Amino acid sequence: MTRFEDQDLTEAEFRECDLTRARFIGVVMQDVAIDGLVSNLVVNGVEVASYVEAELDRRHPVRLLIRSADAVELRQAHRQLQADWKATVERLDQMSDGSEHQQVQGEWSAVQTLRHLVFVHDSWFRRCCLGSDRPFTALGLASPYVPDQAEQGIDQAADPTLQEVLAVRHEQVLELESWLSSVTPSELSATAPVPSGPGWPPYARGKSVLQCLHVVLNEEWEHHGFCVRDLDLLNR
Repeated sequence: MTRFEDQDLTEAEFRECDLTRARFIGVVMQDVAIDGLVSNLVVNGVEVASYVEAELDRRHPVRLLIRSADAVELRQAHRQLQADWKATVERLDQMSDGSEHQQVQGEWSAVQTLRHLVFVHDSWFRRCCLGSDRPFTALGLASPYVPDQAEQGIDQAADPTLQEVLAVRHEQVLELESWLSSVTPSELSATAPVPSGPGWPPYARGKSVLQCLHVVLNEEWEHHGFCVRDLDLLNR
């Protein structure tokens, strides 16, 4: 266990850290931002994660559709998510040249974010929902902790333009849209047909197709929010 005592962690950044069962005692936390998978978070004796989730659902009703098990609502969620991305890409077109590649506070640029969603589609949809063992799209962007990226088809030196990424995204959106148009409840509840052998994500085996689809849709929503947040900062 790592213990910090009487330490000044002002402006500290914890990235891709596991803080499960961490305890903050007698701390001062002002102007703090937390982005991540948060549950059972107790602040001064009050469990607040449920309040946060309820407020997010109120602000973004599409989250309720994303978590649905109903194919009609899942199709509606997908359409709404893509409409939001369309508006954001149109916004990018109105910004100064190079904005799509500009990073804010070390976060992914808009192009990098879209490249990551290409990777999410290849891994959590094609591999987990469809059982595909084809190589991932070369321009996709995986998180640094994903192992064996080159072996899975990813070109870590890729530097595509926004239009190149959008062309791939268009194909993927149509693929998922077509699948959602005919998927049945039994197919959604079935165990994900993840191919045997190594490949990302390794922990999808045993999950249902629906659970894997929820990951895809949630990643679309989460990363769109991050992208909009950073574009707002660029426009200040």
